[in-house]
Amino acid sequence: MMNPIRGRTPFVLIAAACAGLLAYAYYAQFVLGLVPCPLCILQRLGFMVMGAFAVAGAVHGPKAWGRWLYGLPILAGAGWGVTTAARHVWLQSLPADEVPDCGPGMYFMLEYDFPLMEILREAFTGAGECAEVDWQFLGLSMPAWTLIWYVALAALMLWALLARRRSVDSNR
Repeated sequence: MMNPIRGRTPFVLIAAACAGLLAYAYYAQFVLGLVPCPLCILQRLGFMVMGAFAVAGAVHGPKAWGRWLYGLPILAGAGWGVTTAARHVWLQSLPADEVPDCGPGMYFMLEYDFPLMEILREAFTGAGECAEVDWQFLGLSMPAWTLIWYVALAALMLWALLARRRSVDSNR
């Protein structure tokens, strides 16, 4: 019996999930009119990294240690996403009087060529606009859902990498 976690399957699943999640984010932005805050934009970056390496892994279909060449950047993208989504969920959980003041918006900073490190620092430390909850599904905000997806996709990738290793070891 073939193990479904072998081969290209985990890469295809992760690529499809990332594509779907990004498609919905752009739908929410351009059709529903939800303007993404700086942390929303940074969370999209994690899905883009994961999706790009998952597509590459699905196309290449690596064996043995080659799976780790695609798996580690996918896990790094998930780590980035967990970090930004967790920060976002934390900001949304703060009482209104404890939310950090809003600095200049991300679009303003990009338009006026602010240094990248300043844009990132502002996104992680002073983004009061990120505390607003504009969208919910089953009582969870969009950042909470992205956090769940990042953890689930990272777990899938880890399982695929480690289960593959165990099955190779048990066949020896």
